Amino acid sequence: MQEIKIPLDWPDIGELEKEYILKALESGYVSSAGPLVREFEQRFAAYLGINHAVAVVNGTAGLHLALKLLGIGPGDEVIVPALTFIATVNPVVYVGARPVVVDVDPRTWNIDPAAIEKAITKRTRAIIPVHLYGNPADMDAILGLAREYGLYIIEDATEALGSTYKGKKAGTFGQVGVFSFNGNKIITTGGGGMLVTEDPELARRARILVNQGREPGETEYEHKEIGFNYRLTNLQAALGLAQLERLPEFLATKRRNAAIYRRELQGIPGVDWQEELPGTESNWWLFSILINAEKYGESREALMARLSGRGIQFRPLFKPIPLQPCYSHYSFPPCPVAVNLYAKGINLPSASFLEKDDIMAVCANLFPR
Repeated sequence: MQEIKIPLDWPDIGELEKEYILKALESGYVSSAGPLVREFEQRFAAYLGINHAVAVVNGTAGLHLALKLLGIGPGDEVIVPALTFIATVNPVVYVGARPVVVDVDPRTWNIDPAAIEKAITKRTRAIIPVHLYGNPADMDAILGLAREYGLYIIEDATEALGSTYKGKKAGTFGQVGVFSFNGNKIITTGGGGMLVTEDPELARRARILVNQGREPGETEYEHKEIGFNYRLTNLQAALGLAQLERLPEFLATKRRNAAIYRRELQGIPGVDWQEELPGTESNWWLFSILINAEKYGESREALMARLSGRGIQFRPLFKPIPLQPCYSHYSFPPCPVAVNLYAKGINLPSASFLEKDDIMAVCANLFPR
């Protein structure tokens, strides 16, 4: 196997993280008990400018919890984009609801508001917009549809920490927003995630449900609801606090590297990339391109083989939900835009520790042979 010389997106861990982890270890609080979880929640909420943040074990759990909090279940429909990581959709099935998959916009690659409106029925309860690869979705249009039809919005901002839509942080538009701290995300806790909301009652119930249905701080093992073991650990929170301090640095590097990609690839025929809407700013979690083989002079597969042979890590775009074997028994409508993007798309190296020379080296290898 070729040694990876330029990675896609690995964790950026330094001395600050080691200091925080050591303090947590020395305190003796390494599991779900300990003061750093609450501190992480408070600092995270303050960064977003939102009132409540509840730490969870991962982003998937956060989405599952959001659906439970909003009372979504059997007989309900939830609209989701065709082009997304499967964890956006699976929690809808966990609660017994039906995912309704719609196509995406060819420029932003995010859920298409026109397709949302066509898919709304009397059973529709919620929309889950995804800010794909950190690029904010058209929230004005989505919010307008939610108001018109009385729907909830659960924002899948798992990839979009630090992204903004018209000056407001991604993840703060819906009734609930969810973030992920997986190892390849903008910040990591080795796993983990965060549910955010402005609603104090949703936050109160979320704290109960993540703790097996037990009130935080209760002496008795009394469980008011059937909950989940979705708690973040104090050790993970220590890592998260250090990473949150370094978030501005990570964002600046990712945006700088994305700007280099756009500049260097501008003149290559058959290469295109995800577009930001006016007034939005992506965190450029993963800079991604499309290869039009006819204009480019080389297939996407040949390019990927060439990059792999030179130690440049990449990956294809997420496989659209209608093409996933586990959903083959669902009757999803055709989603030609999502399928076309998947067939042409590649995620390029975007790690926050990459230097300008690394990005230039990737660009040099993107010229067709």
